[in-house]
Amino acid sequence: MTTRPFAGIRHAVLTLAAVLAAALALPAMAQTAAEQSAEIELMYRDALRSIAEGRNSDASDTLRRVVDKEPLHAGAWLDLALVQCGLGHEDEAERLFRAIEQRFDPPPGILQLIGEARAKGCDRWQPRSSGSIQFGRGIDQNVNQGTSNPLYDAGDGVELPLLPDFLPQHDQYSMLSLDYMRDLTPNGAMGFVQLQGRRNDTMRDYDSNALFLGAETPWRMGRWTLRASALGGVVTLGGKSYQRVGQLQAQVGVPLPLPPKYRFTVLGGVTRANYLTLANFDGMTTELRGQLVHRDDNHYFSASFAFSNDHALDARPGGNRHGNTATILWRQPLAAGINGEFAYTRQQWRGSTAYAPGLINIARDQRTQIARATFSYPVNRNNNVLLELRKTHNEENISLFQYHSGQMQLSWQWLTP
Repeated sequence: MTTRPFAGIRHAVLTLAAVLAAALALPAMAQTAAEQSAEIELMYRDALRSIAEGRNSDASDTLRRVVDKEPLHAGAWLDLALVQCGLGHEDEAERLFRAIEQRFDPPPGILQLIGEARAKGCDRWQPRSSGSIQFGRGIDQNVNQGTSNPLYDAGDGVELPLLPDFLPQHDQYSMLSLDYMRDLTPNGAMGFVQLQGRRNDTMRDYDSNALFLGAETPWRMGRWTLRASALGGVVTLGGKSYQRVGQLQAQVGVPLPLPPKYRFTVLGGVTRANYLTLANFDGMTTELRGQLVHRDDNHYFSASFAFSNDHALDARPGGNRHGNTATILWRQPLAAGINGEFAYTRQQWRGSTAYAPGLINIARDQRTQIARATFSYPVNRNNNVLLELRKTHNEENISLFQYHSGQMQLSWQWLTP
């Protein structure tokens, strides 16, 4: 009989303990749910980035993980269905389309998108391609990169006047460029061709043409991304073969805990340049570059810094050289439908030995600043008018190589449908 009061007290204590335990567990459960939601959203953004970069197979794998973790994520279901359709998996795409119609009661706009995908067909992978042709006229204040100092400092207070050929030469020019890219695989590998030509009105010895061919392919290792590329090309100057170029690059996306819409990448590359009309100027340049990018619907900003080493393959004047490059680029819409792009680059090179012993007895120290502004006006979906302004200041400790240049170019750009 005397144990009943104690039994009631014991029951009350146990009940209170259970209530307190449940109350303490609620914040932890809420935190776990928030962490899961954040993880799902991060995976979904990674999938969208894969789609934007053409890595459809990677996007498909990531989207499947999203819908497995969150079966009610309608956006992931739709993107997965469209990716499967783009990969040519018609049966799987149709199964996903039907599931979307049954589970989510999609609005008319989504139903129309699904209907268009069905009408187009998903029976095989369709490689994407894009291209552009640009023609323009420009003015160049210093076509020949003539020295800004009409007197050559020979040392010991001796200054020698330079011939007119070494001074800045002004000219107008016409330019033509063609760019073409095409998918090579469903997971983002692509090939590209670039052709550029410039013809001066009077200074024909400085006419230039360049042709480059290349390919690049992406990989993904967890949250790390890798994009490798190879490029080769030839350059002519004054109608004669001037340079052959070969380049290999690898760009790694580093999964740092950055704010949304920011991305950090590290790029490493090696470039081999052979000069066909100049003796002892061949070189091989290695570069390591870090780049921070912010991108949203209407704005783009990037800042990068690179260390470079240029190894002379022959007895090049000045020998090996090393340097660094800092670049800032900003792109955004302006008033009246005009889009603006602004860029600034500062590059420095330092030679390891005297440039020309007996004549120029100091190592070359070169600092170049380039400022560029480009304004584009979309006439319609496939045509743009572009105005580009460029200013270059090349300051050196060897006065013969100092030069300043300004360019203005107005061009018409046609984009393939």
